Amino acid sequence: MSTTQTQAKAVSLHRPGAAIALPEAATWPRADVLALFDLPFNELMFRAQQTHRANFPEGDVELATLMSIKTGGCEEDCAYCPQAARYATGVEAKKIVELDNVLDAARQAKANGATRFCMGAAWRSPKERDMEKVEEMVREVKALGLETCATLGMLEAGQAQRLKEAGLDYYNHNLDTAPEFYDNVISTRDYQDRLDTLGQVRSAGLKVCCGGIVGMGETREQRAGLIAQLANLNPYPESVPVNHLVQVEGTPLHGIDALDPFEFVRTIAVARITMPKARVRLSAGRRQMGEPVQAMCFLAGANSIFYGDKLLTTCNPEAGEDRVLLAKLGLQTRAALLDAAPKASCDC
Repeated sequence: MSTTQTQAKAVSLHRPGAAIALPEAATWPRADVLALFDLPFNELMFRAQQTHRANFPEGDVELATLMSIKTGGCEEDCAYCPQAARYATGVEAKKIVELDNVLDAARQAKANGATRFCMGAAWRSPKERDMEKVEEMVREVKALGLETCATLGMLEAGQAQRLKEAGLDYYNHNLDTAPEFYDNVISTRDYQDRLDTLGQVRSAGLKVCCGGIVGMGETREQRAGLIAQLANLNPYPESVPVNHLVQVEGTPLHGIDALDPFEFVRTIAVARITMPKARVRLSAGRRQMGEPVQAMCFLAGANSIFYGDKLLTTCNPEAGEDRVLLAKLGLQTRAALLDAAPKASCDC
């Protein structure tokens, strides 16, 4: 079986009620995605910048803030994750946070220029008692004038619809990696489980935030396989977070060889070209990159970042550092662009 045939088989959503599917002919066969990765660096960057300018002429950067609303104690075995209960990483299992704490964090995020507030919970899937609390959080954060996003694990029938009715805008559920590398990273759920949750999310009319993690020991072809999977979802995700593995002592992936920074930039560029209208987000690992690599990522088409000093349990550049970097690069934020837009007038 060819690589492209394997890819199409892996991504097929064959279970009843799924709302995402691969087109009959893949828009981006894996071989074509790999060919982009293999371009000379300057040529790849040029093509990515052309695509970016054509689809985001304002060149603004979206700021999103991520808060852990339930930390640690997860029953899954994701090899990259310090929140898995089975790994000795020093992350303490905690109960779901109180609503007031979430709203305080959301208000601070908005004051700092974020336009989207994301809530993450270390669950395999939410239980009924969890759903009621999360729905209330979504309603109250939405009332503050922020876009809302949640990442709660796998969703069952009806749960995505309830989140939609509460006012949720985006649901995050990453594919993590290419189908054939997936078993090297996770064994407690399979690839189809992830696709089924994305199907539930689309069926409910929610926007999809879906990306992956690079630097977990995968090959370039497998990175191309991840991007092909994302780009061939129909439709492709509105937000695509690209995470650089943050190696945490105690997790199985601690100590592996680090990914070359240029390979990470290539991944951003290929994501931009294959998903031209998506917000491609620099996510985990920015602190380790430094300013020059981040600047290249923006040039390659990244136009969203997680903003704040922590991503769930790992460190992130502080908001002040991000504002300095964006100012150095002359990049305006989405919030600033929205504030500067002419407001509708009323003659009544």
